[in-house]
Amino acid sequence: MNFQSLKNTDVTGKIVLLRADLNVPAKDGIVTDTTRIDRLKPTIDYLTQNGAKTFVISHFGRPKGITPEFSLKFIQPSLEKSWGVKIGFAEDCIGNPATSAKSALQNGQVTLLENVRFHAEEEKNDPNFAKQLANLGEIYCNDAFSAAHRAHASTEGLAHLLPSCAGFLMEAELNALSAALENPTRPVMAIVGGSKISSKLSVLDNLVRKVDYLFLGGGMANTFLFADGIEIGKSLCEKDMVDEARKIMATAKAANCQILLPIDRITVEKFGENAPFEIHVTNAMPADREAVDAGPATIEMLKEKLANCKTVLWNGPLGVFEVKPFDQGTNAAAAAVAALTRDGKIVSVAGGGDTVSALEHAGCIADFSYVSSAGGAFLEWMEGKPLPGVEALSSPKKAA
Repeated sequence: MNFQSLKNTDVTGKIVLLRADLNVPAKDGIVTDTTRIDRLKPTIDYLTQNGAKTFVISHFGRPKGITPEFSLKFIQPSLEKSWGVKIGFAEDCIGNPATSAKSALQNGQVTLLENVRFHAEEEKNDPNFAKQLANLGEIYCNDAFSAAHRAHASTEGLAHLLPSCAGFLMEAELNALSAALENPTRPVMAIVGGSKISSKLSVLDNLVRKVDYLFLGGGMANTFLFADGIEIGKSLCEKDMVDEARKIMATAKAANCQILLPIDRITVEKFGENAPFEIHVTNAMPADREAVDAGPATIEMLKEKLANCKTVLWNGPLGVFEVKPFDQGTNAAAAAVAALTRDGKIVSVAGGGDTVSALEHAGCIADFSYVSSAGGAFLEWMEGKPLPGVEALSSPKKAA
């Protein structure tokens, strides 16, 4: 990607429109996970310490018009606590509240604009709405990779109207993803889990063309095993996706990508917390049992393959990690990747959906080279799709 970095941008005395993703988990008006807020601090520090006048633009939820329960005002205290600066608030992102806030904004100050999705024009990427936003600032800085798959006014339209740059979080995401899939050190392994292949069909089709090994875990492995004529018992399986699984296997073979499937399984008669379980070789799975996790031999096989790899991309758990003891496969695999990363033997990049939760549960998240906080954007990148918010940063107009 050919984008301007914030670190090469003169922001002193300039009004910077910072697109952040503050669509954070919250309950009863309290932020329950500050990860996305905390990861924005390096960008905020740079802007405040270099005398920028910063407007923070974000969405929150999916409001239909001006909806008080979707106001961003509740997040103000969490921003101040994480970022260590006083945060102003404008009651709208355009119009008189925004222009009044612009007049009052001083060097080194930060003001949060009200939920940009209160205006339907945002999601329509309406040019006139984008111009109203652009009139508030002099530089556009996109630090919201997790919203980069949306071609909205504040994620894509603004980049064509103002000198633009990538914030430090956006830059870190793009560098990590490039290192994992676009220009990786080989051999490369992708570890993909989760329940269904139907939701990751394009992801798998793209990955087998780019990686050396594709390890499949979770429910989606059952569909591939079933497509191979292997008994899967009562395990979760998308039998209507068998043809698609076979196509992916054929594509992988043509691309010289080896698909790795579980060679043993943790199985139960009836699923539940601490349910009695047995270990069965994959080729001898009883028809009356359900596979809920990867077995120990599978993890050892995975470790052997990992020992030869230089880059690992991870998306999704290997079993029903939320229910003990069926988290052991995911935990053991995560620990193996983490150890190789700590030893400097591999670059490990993870992200998307349940992946962050699974790695946090395993206690290994801090040891991965990079863990993306993005969900949909991470998956669309894995599919090989262009991300509008990223593509727009490569437009000719650049920050001075």
